[in-house]
Amino acid sequence: MRKVFFLFFLAALSSCKKEASKEIVIIEKKVVKQSEMAALMLEMYNTNLENKKRILEGESPTQYPKDFSKIYSAKLTDSTDRNASFNAFSDFYLYTLKKVYNAPKDSLKIYHNNAVNSCISCHETTCIGPIPRIKKLLIK
Repeated sequence: MRKVFFLFFLAALSSCKKEASKEIVIIEKKVVKQSEMAALMLEMYNTNLENKKRILEGESPTQYPKDFSKIYSAKLTDSTDRNASFNAFSDFYLYTLKKVYNAPKDSLKIYHNNAVNSCISCHETTCIGPIPRIKKLLIK
């Protein structure tokens, strides 16, 4: 009798696990639409990653990305995040990024890290999630 009960218990337990895995699959298929700001920041990340590669190869970044001025108008995921602080951080980021494109080769690393640190400073106040990824842009 114990063997029958034990087998029934194992069968019931294994059937529960299968149901749980179906729920996980449904959750993973959820599609989230990216905001304009998220797309712009991804472009900023990619540009800074390319700049890092060029600097490590001893080359200067090529051309300042004028599209980054969209930081002032791109729709945010949460529109209440656009405030005086956000605008000040945006000004500072664009200022530090422009310095990268005008820096002498022997100072590129410093100016690049300043621009990346300006991103980190802003993200420390709002939307802290990407900070570990942004830190990977720093040149050590």
